Amino acid sequence: MLTKRQESILKLIVEHYVKLAKPISSNSICKKLKCSSATVRNEMASLEDAGLLEKTHTSSGRIPSEEGYRYYVDNLMELKEMNAEDMLKLQIIFHNSQLPLADCITKSLQVISDMTSYATIVLGSSSHDNLLKQIEVVPMTDTSMIVIIVTDKGHVEHKEIKLEDVSLDDVKKTVNLINNLIIGTPIDEISTKLEYEIKPIIGRYVSQHERLYNAFYNVFTDFTSSDVNVVGKNKFLEQPEFSSVDKIKNIFDKLDNEEVLREIEQDKDNNIKIYIGSENSIDEDVTVIKTRFKNGNEEGTLAIVGPKRMDYERVVSMLEFIKNQVED
Repeated sequence: MLTKRQESILKLIVEHYVKLAKPISSNSICKKLKCSSATVRNEMASLEDAGLLEKTHTSSGRIPSEEGYRYYVDNLMELKEMNAEDMLKLQIIFHNSQLPLADCITKSLQVISDMTSYATIVLGSSSHDNLLKQIEVVPMTDTSMIVIIVTDKGHVEHKEIKLEDVSLDDVKKTVNLINNLIIGTPIDEISTKLEYEIKPIIGRYVSQHERLYNAFYNVFTDFTSSDVNVVGKNKFLEQPEFSSVDKIKNIFDKLDNEEVLREIEQDKDNNIKIYIGSENSIDEDVTVIKTRFKNGNEEGTLAIVGPKRMDYERVVSMLEFIKNQVED
């Protein structure tokens, strides 16, 4: 258990390093806490022995360790209201009644990425958790129609497709084939089922089968690939601790890997969760802060990914704000 003075020193070190990416001098700590340099050095040595501080490679200064950040987050972090400027930028997006919810979320994460220089992620409901309930087609003109996909959880997607020289009767036959053969299939498996179960037999029933097969295949592919969005991946290039090409490549590879990103949402807790360093699956030098949201049939996960030297208080307040805006 840390003393009050040790906690004050650790808090100063974390907040200084978050802001400047440089170790704070013991003289600065002395001035703030009004104690001798010998006292500060002794306390910092005790914090290092406890595993909460570590020496940098480039100087004799000490910076927070992973355990130090965890202690700060669990015991010392003070949650604050968002500042007025941050709040206004996000409110403008959510007060735009012309934007659908998905666009509001994406645009708000873009704004947060720009304001913080961290990457942001939105993960929609896992496609594997949504089973196909029904597919419908609504003709618009002689050459265009709206394809409507409905899942068992009430999620509805629609997309306009254009088909020339294809009869409405052939379209109906294709829809009936899909509804009869692959209802109840997880959305993310439908493209495979179309390939191996619909494609081999569609030619027996439909004359323009290639054109129709390709159109519906593209609709389902777009549906399953649209629920993972990473914004601001290049922001890692702005962080001084990620100057290594190999380190950046590893992080970019992880942020491009949907399987890795899906691990973020395995914890279904709706509260803000913070995964520091080795606690996340992306990289031991990053922190992932995430929360879940639900609005009617829309649900998913919002996450912000940055260095362990992250402005935790600001990020948590931003995520709380967006979550509340989405759910309201």
